Amino acid sequence: MVDVVWRNKEATMTHKKCYLRGVVGMMKRYLKRRMSAGLLVRAGQEQVMRFQLYKTHEFNETLATEFVLLAFSNLQSLQVLLFIFILLALISCVVGNSTILFLVTHERSLHMPMYFFISNFAVLEIVFVSITVPKLLANLLEASRTISFIGCFAQLYAFNSLGVGECYLLAIMAFDRDLAINNPLRYSSIMNKSLCIELAAAPWVIGFVIAAIPTIFTAQLKFCGSNKVNHFFCDLAPMQNIACSNPVVSYLVTSSTAVFATVVPFLIILGFYIHIIATISKIKSTVGKQKAFSTCSSHLIVACLFYCSAIVVYVRPKGSQHDKFLALIYTVIIPLLNPFIYTLRNKDVKAALRKSQVLRVLGQIRISHVEQDHC
Repeated sequence: MVDVVWRNKEATMTHKKCYLRGVVGMMKRYLKRRMSAGLLVRAGQEQVMRFQLYKTHEFNETLATEFVLLAFSNLQSLQVLLFIFILLALISCVVGNSTILFLVTHERSLHMPMYFFISNFAVLEIVFVSITVPKLLANLLEASRTISFIGCFAQLYAFNSLGVGECYLLAIMAFDRDLAINNPLRYSSIMNKSLCIELAAAPWVIGFVIAAIPTIFTAQLKFCGSNKVNHFFCDLAPMQNIACSNPVVSYLVTSSTAVFATVVPFLIILGFYIHIIATISKIKSTVGKQKAFSTCSSHLIVACLFYCSAIVVYVRPKGSQHDKFLALIYTVIIPLLNPFIYTLRNKDVKAALRKSQVLRVLGQIRISHVEQDHC
């Protein structure tokens, strides 16, 4: 009897255990379902939030339709002085380079390949300063500090195209001097009119092709944050610094193209001048050495000034706060000095300038005599 009762108790306990296990299993399955449902809801909420952030981000991107050029706004006390200096520099640059262009065009004594390239360089300089300096002057007067998205990248592309063009034109001018010094007898036959035109056109083509690559990569960046550019014109590094998307690829492309745009022509110039110096050193007479070197000294000075500032700014992957001051050197000061370097250090140009002044005075005297005869 006792065994029967004990067995019934064990059966009851076993039944209760099975029942409890079943209840616990059901509770676990229920809780799992609730948790998975909660996770799905939470995941759905996260997806909605991400979509909203994306839409907000996309909306903010469309707001960057213009940029503000800060220029030298932090130097409020020097705004007027900077305006006067840069305005005078612009006028002097345009007048000086226009004078060179006029002399080379009208004086038969300057109808030579070297002066043909100098006149092309003068045209490049006039266009080069016209892209950035007028906007800088308006900025200093606080007349207009904004520039449209399209206008900004058009300025960026044109400026860099002409900058690359100047680099390669300086290399071609070095080739011209090397050929004149090392091959004086064959110089005229090699540097004929058609070759001069082709060599003068090459820097323009190279400039427009090379500058297009970093411009396209920079224009594809997302500008959804601040639209304030810490520069006085739209340039690659300042634009990449304000982008809200990752500009690493654009930095690498800019540095790579800068090597082809500045370092390669600089090495070409360096190679030509090493060859020129080696040839000049073989000349025995001091007068002959001075005469040979005087034909390329002006070009060497201009090349050194231009490349020293350009390589520092563009070869580095990221810009700095001092870039706009370095840019002021090769956008304003060097174009201002170039006409004076080429005229004051070049006997042929100085002679042509005096001749043109003498002819002008003679023409005025002749006109006054004719007027007196009529009276």
